[in-house]
Amino acid sequence: MTDERQHGMGGGAVAADELRLLIERAERLEEEKKGISDDIKDVFAEAKGRGYDGKAMKKIMAIRKKKKEEYQEEEAILEVYLQALGML
Repeated sequence: MTDERQHGMGGGAVAADELRLLIERAERLEEEKKGISDDIKDVFAEAKGRGYDGKAMKKIMAIRKKKKEEYQEEEAILEVYLQALGML
């Protein structure tokens, strides 16, 4: 395979250098993602060590991502459902 361009399975030409660079870039990003994930785990471990509840923190984070109106609507529906089931 002396040519820079090789044929892919679909019969189209693939630029080997470009493909290799894209794969390498994705691999680097996966490594960064793993590092960030590990950092987040460390934060939650630290929080647990200080007496905070990780599940509650994650719930708060999910709420903070939503628009206020969206959150209020979800809470209202949840309350109606809980009342209907006799859980409130």
